[in-house]
Amino acid sequence: MLSWSLMFLLFALIAAVFGFAGIAGAAASIAQVLFVLFLVMFVVSLVLGRRQPSV
Repeated sequence: MLSWSLMFLLFALIAAVFGFAGIAGAAASIAQVLFVLFLVMFVVSLVLGRRQPSV
């Protein structure tokens, strides 16, 4: 998922260079949402991954 957010960020930067403000804003927003989702999933996996197996 981090690769998707980086891809949308790169797409937003390219669109901004060429002057497509609406597309750049939308791609930047998508990249930001995906990055936050990635961070939340990462923290959850860290917390749940450290549990001891029940015997």
